[in-house]
Amino acid sequence: MGDGAAGRFAAAEFLDLGHTEHGDLFAAGEPVWAAIAKIGDYLATKVEGVASIDSVRNGEISAGAVIGERVYLADGVKVEPGAVVEGPAWIGENCTIRSGAYLRGNVIAGAGCVLGHSSEFKNCLLFDACQVPHFNYVGDSILGYRAHLGAGVILSNVRLDKSEIVVRDGATRVGSGLKKFGAVIGDGVEIGCNSVINPGSLIGRGSVLYPGTHWSGVLAAGQTVKVRQVQEIVAQRGDR
Repeated sequence: MGDGAAGRFAAAEFLDLGHTEHGDLFAAGEPVWAAIAKIGDYLATKVEGVASIDSVRNGEISAGAVIGERVYLADGVKVEPGAVVEGPAWIGENCTIRSGAYLRGNVIAGAGCVLGHSSEFKNCLLFDACQVPHFNYVGDSILGYRAHLGAGVILSNVRLDKSEIVVRDGATRVGSGLKKFGAVIGDGVEIGCNSVINPGSLIGRGSVLYPGTHWSGVLAAGQTVKVRQVQEIVAQRGDR
């Protein structure tokens, strides 16, 4: 990958690193998605440094929740009944992990995030104040400050042919070097209910995607993606 591509897709183009305590994952001269491959090693060092092989459990943890080893839960975290948190994981202050949430390991959440009911997370980084509240899948992805996923939004992370994921920016194609890469969702992005974001997508700051959007590729900051549905109403005929 050339330096031009790395600059065009630099973390600062999508994310305010002042809204995460995990900025060390992002290096100058690398595209933003390079951080995804570093999450496992980063957490292994960070969690072991705080908690050895045991979990640190602050906040309010329901007796009906399952918390694995190498899990750090900061002050004010609330874990509801039925949630499962597998390590390694690092959950910031005042997060809520709702009933039925499944954190499969290598999950980092900043302060004030919602990891929602019947939602699944793996190998991902959520900046502060992310809202992922209902029936979502977030795998091998990065969500920026105050990003919000509507109910049922899926960040698909694997191609059907299992080949390397390519980032598509107009006519430009850039190999990511990854076979598992969901999306980079910029600060303040709103994604409407039941949208599917294809592997290797980058969504620019402040953009809005209407419910039911099926998106692939790079979306510039401050854009709105509208979906128009064609409906036909017909009279019923005969016996039903």
